[in-house]
Amino acid sequence: MHFTTFLIKNLTRRPFRTSLTLLALATAIAAVVALLGITKGFVYSFEEVYSSHAIDIVVSRQGSADRLSSSVDQSFADEISQIPGVLRAAGVLLDTLSLEEQEVYGVPAMGIEPNSWLLEDYKFRSQVDEVSDQTPQLMLGIHLSDRVGISAGDKIELFGEPYLVSGVFESRSTWENGSMILPLEQLQTLTDRSGQVTYINVVLDRQIDGSRADRVIQAIELLEPKLLPLTTDQFVSTDTRMQVASAMAWMTSMIALVIGAISTLNTMMTSVLERTVEIGILRAIGWRRWRVAKMVLMESLVLAVVASLLGSLAAVIATHWLSQSAAAAGLLSPVIDLPVLAQGFGLALVIGLLGALLPAWRASGLMPTDAFQER
Repeated sequence: MHFTTFLIKNLTRRPFRTSLTLLALATAIAAVVALLGITKGFVYSFEEVYSSHAIDIVVSRQGSADRLSSSVDQSFADEISQIPGVLRAAGVLLDTLSLEEQEVYGVPAMGIEPNSWLLEDYKFRSQVDEVSDQTPQLMLGIHLSDRVGISAGDKIELFGEPYLVSGVFESRSTWENGSMILPLEQLQTLTDRSGQVTYINVVLDRQIDGSRADRVIQAIELLEPKLLPLTTDQFVSTDTRMQVASAMAWMTSMIALVIGAISTLNTMMTSVLERTVEIGILRAIGWRRWRVAKMVLMESLVLAVVASLLGSLAAVIATHWLSQSAAAAGLLSPVIDLPVLAQGFGLALVIGLLGALLPAWRASGLMPTDAFQER
């Protein structure tokens, strides 16, 4: 009998136990792939908030524990725009508001000046013409609009005051599609943050090179020591929310992986104990220790590969279903791409290997006489 055929037979002759092991391993891999995909989608959506506007530098306040709640004087936007190499700059105020009548809480709100270039990058599904800047108004992202069932021209209440929905917009960022935009001054009044913005978006001249970009950052720092200018990549990668989301995903994944490894260890050890006589016969007919160990390891790795395929498929289906559900629509946009799948596959192999090391060592150490005595 061929070695590979022998391995498959060993696994299929105990279908119930093999199925339970596959279920445990596949569940662990599905959890890893799903969590990594959700985290990656969260980071991508956050990056799109800036890349959709071609932002090069984000200026926040130095020393803020949470950069998205930092506070910068909006007048710095005009000063920054005068720095050589800066094409344009605009401040954005971030906060969270609630639509109590619709029972939707914690909605991201962005304060942007009505004539700002930042609004040029949005596509509008619908829009009300000729609205006075003094009229209490806001715009809804397409996902938020669908969620609350409100369109352009309707009115919505904030803090008991009616606001006109002047438009429904679409962004490349899932996060923005679930948010609302208010005129900067109106949001400053609502949040009692007059003259303040959360950060300043800066676009550089397209002809500027890396060294000159560093000079622009240095020039911004000279304006005010409390300003923290970072490239968009640095701003996103060092953000506390991104780091916490990644850490939580990996911590939860590690728990699932440990459970999967223990399940594999239990299955392979039980298999070795039940096949003591069989292994003794194999040793008696000339199988060397390394070949016995290889048999056990390969059986475990085959289980890991199959579990990886099943778990990855389950993760793709589950995250897609979750992203389409009413509760998560517009908030969750998982990215399960080849790198994420490769990480899941690699971790599955590690689980299979670790779970089989002890059983393989025990099996390879059996002598023919010992095997028959244990029987």
